[in-house]
Amino acid sequence: MADVDTLIQSVEVARTALLDSVAGLSEAQAAFKPGEGQWSVTDVLEHLYLAEFSGVAKIWTALEGFSRGTAWREDRPHRGKHIEDIVAGTWKPREVAPPIATPHIGGPLQLWVVATQSLRGVLAALGTQLQGVPLEDVVFPHYLSGPLDACQRLEFLRFHIERHAAQIARIRATEGFPA
Repeated sequence: MADVDTLIQSVEVARTALLDSVAGLSEAQAAFKPGEGQWSVTDVLEHLYLAEFSGVAKIWTALEGFSRGTAWREDRPHRGKHIEDIVAGTWKPREVAPPIATPHIGGPLQLWVVATQSLRGVLAALGTQLQGVPLEDVVFPHYLSGPLDACQRLEFLRFHIERHAAQIARIRATEGFPA
């Protein structure tokens, strides 16, 4: 199992690559939707912000429960698994985001870039709180995958950013993407 610092660093590497991939986009490019019902680059960033903020809050809530002695006591079907394996076994293609992480606020690209950058401090603070805690004992269920421990949830943050960075690359490669 990876340590907290390594897990958080992997999230930050993914976040940096994501933000680099949208640097210099115009608002027209950021707002471009490749098709009906599909997300724009701005929508993707809003989704990632909402999902990460929610995910970090859930890890912190689980940590508080662990600290109070009310840790997760139910079945843990994913114990010891990496997030890629968990997602492969629990997600369907093109899953729908939960309402809490569905883009609904709007705003310009730069707002979501700055908001995404702000999560660095939040994640670092969580990392400080997780130091010395057995990550496998800090468990909170995920919307689609069920109970995930803190290691898996931190892996998920990285995985999720990378997954949507690939989506942004596909949006940018779509015919009709503004020049």
